[in-house]
This record gives sequence, C-alpha cells and structure tokens, in this order.
Amino acid sequence: MSNVNPNASSSETVWIYRPDLDLIVGCGAWSVPLLILAYFSSVTSTLAWSIAFYGLALFLNYPHYMATIYRAYHTEEDFRKYRIFTVHITLLVLLTIVWSHFWPRALPWIFTIYLTASPWHYSGQNYGLFMMFARRAGARPSSSERRALYAAFLISYGMLFLNFHTGPSADPLFVSLNIPAAISSPAQVLLAIAFIACSAFGLYRLASQTSFRRMVPSLTLFSTQCVWFLVPTLLSLVDRFQVPQSRYSTGILAVMHSAQYLWITSYYAKREAAAKEGRSWRPLMYFTILVIGGIALFIPGPWLSSLVFHYDFTRSFLLFTALINIHHFILDGAIWKLRDGRIAALLVNSHTQIAHGAIEAGNKTMSIFRWVAGPNSFARLLRIGTAVALLVWGCVDQAHYYLALHSENLADLKRAASLAPYDTPLQMRLAHRALEAGSPQESEAAWEYAIQADHADAGPRDAWLRYLLQEKRFGEAYQLTSDWLKLAPRDAALLMNHGILAQQLGHTDEAEQSWQKALVLDSSQAQADLLLATALDKQGQFDPAISHYEAYLAKMSHLQKSSLPPAADLITVALKAADCNARANHLDVALQFYKMARTLAARTQQEKLESFTDMAEASLDARLGQNANALPLYQRALQLDSALSDPLNSGVDWCVYAMFLRDSGFPIRLAYASVLKSQTLLSSDSNGQQATTAARIRKDLEHRLGPQASFISRNPQPLVQEALELKP
Repeated sequence: MSNVNPNASSSETVWIYRPDLDLIVGCGAWSVPLLILAYFSSVTSTLAWSIAFYGLALFLNYPHYMATIYRAYHTEEDFRKYRIFTVHITLLVLLTIVWSHFWPRALPWIFTIYLTASPWHYSGQNYGLFMMFARRAGARPSSSERRALYAAFLISYGMLFLNFHTGPSADPLFVSLNIPAAISSPAQVLLAIAFIACSAFGLYRLASQTSFRRMVPSLTLFSTQCVWFLVPTLLSLVDRFQVPQSRYSTGILAVMHSAQYLWITSYYAKREAAAKEGRSWRPLMYFTILVIGGIALFIPGPWLSSLVFHYDFTRSFLLFTALINIHHFILDGAIWKLRDGRIAALLVNSHTQIAHGAIEAGNKTMSIFRWVAGPNSFARLLRIGTAVALLVWGCVDQAHYYLALHSENLADLKRAASLAPYDTPLQMRLAHRALEAGSPQESEAAWEYAIQADHADAGPRDAWLRYLLQEKRFGEAYQLTSDWLKLAPRDAALLMNHGILAQQLGHTDEAEQSWQKALVLDSSQAQADLLLATALDKQGQFDPAISHYEAYLAKMSHLQKSSLPPAADLITVALKAADCNARANHLDVALQFYKMARTLAARTQQEKLESFTDMAEASLDARLGQNANALPLYQRALQLDSALSDPLNSGVDWCVYAMFLRDSGFPIRLAYASVLKSQTLLSSDSNGQQATTAARIRKDLEHRLGPQASFISRNPQPLVQEALELKP
C-alpha cells in the first residue's frame, strides 16, 4: 500500500474498535499463544485439530474471501473502477479452473503458486495495517522511511521464500525450486542483517514523530510480522528445521490472517454505511452475507464437478481453493490501497465523512443485482432459498469432512462416501478398511470409484491391481492393465505391470515388448532390465540377456544405500549374470561376476550365498583347469557350510568336492572320504537325486580303492579333515 499524509490530530483515537480487540485480532497479539497451541494440539490430537480447522474455515477463511468480493462488486462505482479485476481477471481464473480439471499436472504448479504467494499476501496486509495505525497515531513518514519499512516486510517474506524453496520438496503438491542449502543459508543470513538495518532506520524515524503509546498498535503488528516470518526462518537456520509449506500457509496463520481481514473490512463497511444517508450498519446481516457468500465460493464448485463429471473431489477442492485464493490475492492487492482517497478517509481519519455520491452511482449494469437485493417478494424468496441451500450445503460439506477423517470406522467412511462418491483418498481408505473388515465386495466397489474419479492417480489403480494379484485373478488384472494402457500408453509403471501379467499368462512376446517400451519411456526402470534378462536367459538368448543383467547391476551401483534392494537379491542377480556368461562361453567375464557376488556376500555376511558363490566359481576354475584356484574355494565353501544348519546343501557340496578331487588327480582316498561325508549329510534324503549321485560316485571309488575302501569307511573323519586342509 502507498501512503497519504492526513492531518491526523493527536486527539483522534488510534483504535479501530477498542484496544483489546484491535491488539489481539487486528495487530496479531495472539500469534505466539495460538502458534504454540496449534503446534502442540496438532501433535497430540491431529484428528480433533483438523476438524476444528475445517470448521473455522466456514466462519473465518471463507467469509474473508467473500469480504473482498463484497467490497469490489457491491457498488457500481467499485465494479467499474476495478473492471479489469472484477471481470477480466475473474474470467481468466474461471477458465483456469476449467482447464486445470482436464490437465492433472497443473495442480502442483497452481498449488505451489498459492502456497508461495500466501505469505506475501499476509505480509502485504500486515504492512498496510502497520502504516494505517502509524498514520492514525499522527506519524507522517517520508518516502525513504516508507521504503525502508516496506523493505523490512518484504525481506522477512524473502527469507521465508528461501526456506520454502531450499532443497527438494517432500510434498507432492509443492514444486520446490530446489535451492541448495549452501546458497540459501548465507542468503538468509544477509537478508536478516538487511532486515535489522531497515527496521532500525524506519522504526526509529517513525517513533520520533509521535508518542510510544500511540505507536503500540504499529509496533505490535511489526512484532507479528517477525513472529510469522522471521522467527521460523531463523529457527530453520539454527536447528535445520524446514518450514512445511502447506501447513504453514494454510494452517493457523491463515486463520489469524482471515480474522484480521474480517476485523478491518467490517470496520470499513461500517464506516461506509455510516456515510450513506438514512442507512444504519447491520453487522449480523453483513457477516451472514460473508458466510453464505464464502460457502458459495468454495463448496458448490468441487461438489458439482465431482458429482456431475465424476471428477476426484479432493483434487477439485484443492484446485478451487488454490485459484480462488490467487484471485483473492490479485483483487485484494488492487482494491485496498491507502493512496485511494476514499479508503484513506475511512480507515485513517476517524471522523471524516464523505459524500454519498462518491460511494454509489446508479447504472443499468447493476440492475439485476439491485433486483435480487430489492424488496420484490420473488427476489426475497430467491435470496432466502439460496441462503438456506448454501447453509445446508456447507453443513453437508462439514459432515463429509468429519466422517471422512474417521478412517478406522467403516460405517463413517461409507456415510462419507455416500455423500461424495468420487473422492479418491476417501475411497482408498474405505477400500482398505472394507478389506480388513472382510468385505471384499465393498472394497472392490470403492476401488472402482477411486479409479474412475482420477485416471491420472496411479495409487488407486496399483492398489486395485495388487488386490487382484493377491486373489490370483490374473485374467482380470491383465485385462484391466490392457484397458488402462489405452488411457495411459506412456505410463512406464503400468507397462511393467502389464508385462508381468502377460508373462504370467504365457504371452511372452507381449511381456517383453511391454518391458522394452517401459525402458524407452523411463531408462531408470531397472526392474525392466532384470525381467528382460531373466526371460532372454531362459530362451537361450545369452548375449542380450547379459546386457540387461549388466544394465541392472550398473543402475543399482548408482542408487543410495537406503534405496538398494536386499543384498541377497543383488548377489542372486550377479550369480545369474555369471552363469549366463558361462553358458555363453564368456568364461573370464563369468569369473568376474562370481568374484563380485562373493565379495558382496562376504561384506553383507550372507554365508549361505557366499558358500554357493564359492562353489560356483570353483567349478568354473576347475572347468578351466585352474585347480590351484578352485581348491581353496571349495574348501572355504565347505567350512562355511559347517557353520550353517543345512545338512542337505552341505551334503551336495561335499559330493561336488569329491568329484573334483577324483577328476583332478588328487588322492582317491580323499575323494572317497569326501563322498562318505556327503552320504552322511544326505541320509535324511536317501531317495533324492543328490543321494543317488553320491551312491554312484562311492561305488566307482570303492572299485578303484579295492580292500582299502572298507578300512577307510570305518573311520573317514581323519581323511575328511585332510581333504579340507589339502594344498594344491
């Protein structure tokens, strides 16, 4: 706001209504206790606090937007004066609301503008009220003083802006500029220094023009600005606390701002009414209009778009909220300026009267509004009917919100869903709760509503898909993914799921095509590489499979540790890559993958997998004739087996070791002792394939050893130990 220089007498009162109300509500003296109450209440009772906030919106937040509409539209003079805002900007906002309903990606950007602009709007109102009280106190700030004080309010907002946009956003509705902390933190410190300098200069010069007592309202407003914007930012610098954008811009601060706005606009409307001949101020009627008008602004739009067009209620509500707020910010910035002589006369000078003709002028363009507001019986019936309908609608909206929050109560969720069936988050909660309660049919119906309401949200679709897979309804799941791909052909995650289902039903070629498309759309889809590698490996297409195994492992190497799959899964993939290379006769490459798997298994203490990897690598070394490398690997695998409670796996490994000793020229007696150890471990599975193999090897070795075999069989343990300690 810009300033004028009214000749305010020191005898004129500084206050708007009375000191206590003005200081608490108008100047924000209640900020600290309310912020503390909001913080601790939201921590201890989130449900109750959410319901309380939603109720306050009906009587504070919504009416405060309507107050701006009332101010801009209720007289022909104001309507024409701000025509670019009352007509053209309004039409643009309405078109944006319609357009954004058909382009889901617009919501985060629109909501980011709303969340970022809200503190700016709050700061502008605080500055305007600060200057209003200063002038009512008799101060006459120069242009340099006004610029310094305006800069202080602007800088405090700038610090919060940097806090909002530092680092990546954790809120899907907020698009952060992702400013590095290394840049943001020093910038905030510099802004804090500039804030102190501008504040000291402006406040000192302003206070010298009037008494401290008369400056109390302005100083209280200045402290409110500090509490709202400066303190949270400084705390974030000290404690590395990042201000949550959505909760900060739309929580208790919005309530205090709305109350402050209603406080000053009601005073303006009161003085405006007093300036009109033969009219009296009717506060109850004024606030009734604001409440009903606020409901009309915020509630019918989302409900109608949801019920008529089957659009997601929550998404529609967020769009209406954000765009109505943005329209309010624009319109409010245009109509409340102290440089406007009429506004200054009504807000700054406590006794000034203005001519009736300056307030209202007749024109045919306002005839319809005058008729609706006139004494005609039909118009009166229309007003009453509309008011009652909107109040009932507001109560229904409150009931829907209250019931929707009771996520543990299936009956309440069903009642809420009956009021707004196309509410995706609500239907998702209802689906999960119904499933937990043993009502799969209700769960299916809820998922279908959720999917129909918002095709762009993959959450309901994926949850429904998981349910179908859990129930082994693969055919339905496959058909659904096929249908969804017609709506979202470039959805990489959907292509992945469709490929998995196609493979499950035997459509191998279709599965591979889906995974290939997913990789083209999103090269970071590591799971697609793994699925393709496994499928190609089974088909004997070793080289393409190897390339996908390598791509998968390469992508894993670039992930943060917290994002990696379990170590056992990575080791298994490395072993598959090694085996595939071995079958493709890329033996040196296979050895490298075995070593990778063995190293990872040792680091992550996966003894069973480490043993398996040692055996596989040793077998490949033996195949290459590198017995000196193979022998210690076999021995280490057997030592690892001894610490594991898995006799069957250990028995298999001893059988493999026996064959290695037999075929590599080592003493036959050691091979025979090893196969005896194998048979002992495999005794619980005497009819198994491995037990049969061990019996065949024993028979062959007994034939070679002759009578010596009978002697060894009586006490094989010394030779078993010798086999474990054998050197190349």
